[in-house]
Parts: sequence; structure tokens; C-alpha cells
Amino acid sequence: MEDKYVIGIDLGGTKISGAVANFKGDVVSQYTLPTKAEEGEKAVLERIITVVEEVIKESNVDKEKIVSIGIGSPGPLDAKEGKIITTPNLPFKNFNIVKPLVDKFHIPTYLDNDANVAAIGEYVFGAGKGTNNMVFITVSTGIGGGAILNGKIYRGNTCNALEIGHMTLEKKGPRCNCGNYGCAEALASGTAIAKAARKQVEKGLSTSLSSYEKITAYEVFKEAEKGDKLAKNILNEALNYLGICVANIITSFDPEMVIIGGGVSKGGDIVFEKVNEVVKTRCFKAMWESTKIVPAALGTDAGVKGAVALAIMESK
Repeated sequence: MEDKYVIGIDLGGTKISGAVANFKGDVVSQYTLPTKAEEGEKAVLERIITVVEEVIKESNVDKEKIVSIGIGSPGPLDAKEGKIITTPNLPFKNFNIVKPLVDKFHIPTYLDNDANVAAIGEYVFGAGKGTNNMVFITVSTGIGGGAILNGKIYRGNTCNALEIGHMTLEKKGPRCNCGNYGCAEALASGTAIAKAARKQVEKGLSTSLSSYEKITAYEVFKEAEKGDKLAKNILNEALNYLGICVANIITSFDPEMVIIGGGVSKGGDIVFEKVNEVVKTRCFKAMWESTKIVPAALGTDAGVKGAVALAIMESK
């Protein structure tokens, strides 16, 4: 596919980022606009079209050489139909986002949820390069994931597979935003870590966290590193649940690699040491010994690079 290019679009609640790249993943041009979701479906679609037009123009690439467009969006969505069903931070309701782009640019266009797109990005360009079976987990405000099985993205029957954050880990656990109780997201996400810390501070317990006006997961990691006992206990609890989540994934999929990304993964050694410790106690020895648990490699470029990778994967 020399001299062929793709466009990747990372559609988020805050910004729309686009890039033209070759099949090696080298970005030729990039362009970003604020989403302005409050302006509604039509306005956001027009901004997506503007991003596509601008990246093509800035790339100086002949449009005939652009073979596909990949779009990563929050879900739930229907990847087969190219339709965003609904999502909290975007105005789309049962909206086919692929058809207007195909009608406008006459370029094959593919949609997938942002966790799947990040998984594809890590598989094609990142930490998962060279694997055949891998699972990506993002742990930040929420928890999501995507799986590459036998070299292909696994979407499931309704295109919503790997909703890892809503795996029940504690039947009488805290209520999750999805309405269930004891979900991984309610126990091990960055939001859950911060919530647990604020709750303990409000009780008046002795902790250096009480000196912060606003407590996020970042402050909990920071104070735990300094030796604060309460912060360390909160992290130990949350990361234990994350380890159980990863162990369940390994038991279910038997992957070569589990890649952990998102803000919580930036906690470093404490995260991966605890997760590995839990996995070793909860998985068959042969499985944990043959599964690498590693940090994501693409960082802040994950959204656009993933959308580029989606476009490449679907073009082959």
C-alpha cells in the first residue's frame, strides 16, 4: 500500500481531531476543532466534515490516494450500520455518521467505539505490535476495553463487546453510573479512587489528602508515593479490584498481552506490580506466565492513531 493514505478522526466530547497518515502510521497532517456538542447534531457533523477537508488540504495528498476514513467515537454505537446510538457528551441519537461522510467525500468510512479504536491503535502501532491476541484496557474516568482475537478486532453481536468497566466484581458493591452495583468502574476507575479518598477525608481521618481543596486520583497516587497510609490503602483496594478484572480477562481470552492505558496507568510501578500480584493468585499458572501485562504506548496520540489504524485495518 505504498503511496496510499488514510484519514483518522478522533471524535470526543471536547474536541474533534483528524489526521492524514500513510500505512506506516506516519502522520502527514493533523487538524483539530472544538466539538461544541451543545450546538447539536448538524453543527457537529459539519465540524467533522471541516476537519476532514482541512487535513486533506494541509496534507497536499491527492484525494484519490486516500483509501479510507476511520472514526473513533464514544458509544454505544452500531459499527456495522455506522450509527452512533447515544452517548452522554455528544448530541447524536441513532445518527448515521458514516453515510453523510461517504456521500460528501466518496471515501469508504468506518466507525468504531473509542475503546476498540485504542485497542486497534496499540495492536497496529503500539505496545501490542507483533501479537495475534491482545486485550486493551483503559482505566481513567471510567473503564473500557477492546480485544484483538486472531488478528481481528472482536466487536461481539451488538458491537458492544469488552464493556470491561461493567463487569461485576462485588455483588453488594457501590452503585455504578450504569445502574448496576459493584462494577469494575465503580471500584477501580480514577473516579472511584477519587471518590473513596474524598469519602475518607470527609470522615476526618488523618491523611495528607485533607490538605487538598480538590482530590482526584492524581493526588491519591501522589500522596501514596510520599507514604500516606490512607492513600496507600485506597490504592491497594482499587488496584486489587483492577487486578481481579485483568485476571478475569486473562481467564476468558487467554491473550498474549494485556495493555493498560488511561490516566490510572500513569501511576507507574505501583499499578503494574499490584495487578501482576493479583493476577498470579487468581489465574492458572500457565496462563499468567504466558501473558504480558504492559502499559499502553501511544499516549495522547491514541485517539487519532487508533482511528488511523482502524482505517488501515478495514482497508486490507
